[in-house]
Amino acid sequence: MPISAAEAKLLFADWKGERALVLAVSGGPDSMALMWLAARWRSAMTRGPDLIAVTVDHGLRRGSAREARDVKNLATSLGVTHRTLRWSGAKPESGLPAAARAARYRLLARTARANGASHILTAHTRDDQAETVLMRISRGSGIAGLSAMARETMRDGFILARPFLNVPKSRLIATLKKAKIDYVEDPTNRDLNFTRPRLRALMPALAEEGCDARNLARLASRLARANIALELLVDGAERYLAVQDGAERPGFRTEAFAALSEEIKVRLLLRMIDRVGCEGPAELGKVEALLLALESAANHANAGRRILLRRTLAGAVVTLTSERISVEPAPPRRRAN
Repeated sequence: MPISAAEAKLLFADWKGERALVLAVSGGPDSMALMWLAARWRSAMTRGPDLIAVTVDHGLRRGSAREARDVKNLATSLGVTHRTLRWSGAKPESGLPAAARAARYRLLARTARANGASHILTAHTRDDQAETVLMRISRGSGIAGLSAMARETMRDGFILARPFLNVPKSRLIATLKKAKIDYVEDPTNRDLNFTRPRLRALMPALAEEGCDARNLARLASRLARANIALELLVDGAERYLAVQDGAERPGFRTEAFAALSEEIKVRLLLRMIDRVGCEGPAELGKVEALLLALESAANHANAGRRILLRRTLAGAVVTLTSERISVEPAPPRRRAN
């Protein structure tokens, strides 16, 4: 069933007061539907945000320049400003999808900054959400990871907004067919050398067992709700520990920290390490291992030792004494001669 104008109004309602919106439009069905529906929504308003459609030409396959021109032609017919940006320079031999994605968001952010836009809209669908959940499950992610994509997330100072996160891809395709709008199918979406296409190929069999996109997206939504509740508990625990500790340096009283539940302890360590570390987010598995080491050291404490354990993780030094767990920035690494 195509998406109606009334539905589109609801999908984009959160951003009607923005000065400008950047639309990520590759030429595929999802993003072409994003541009088409956003243009119809904007045209129905007397005043509304400027729309800037951006197509990133990664230069990875033949025909990408022509596809960008096709997007520009449709954008022009819809009264939407269009920019084609090219990912130049050497391309990595491994990790290409992640590198291309990072380059794409970097170029989108540049356009947003130049046009005074705080939001970048992408066309992620419920199908994409389901695939993301499967990818996170395969990696053994925690609750936060299994929450998958949120409707809005902050990245590089801009808000990534996903109006179609609860919309099936089939409805976007139906919308384009009704409007007689052409789109391209990226062959890499079927390339089984990559993880996401392999998981996508499993979806029909999983759906027969009830593990379909709708239920996987529902799982993500419920876990996102649980994650928010847990983060509120961590906020409270952090305030409580700060009062108990009374020290200016980041850390906790060992006894008070030990009394918390395991999930809260893991999240507190993650939060503190990410706050003072200089090497990016700490891996959940490594923080879980650190917690086990802290607990083991505390349980087998030697009365004659002041420092029971000291570990470095993600650019932060975690030190355990009988009285306190401190988390401080690691000293700079020495450069090899």
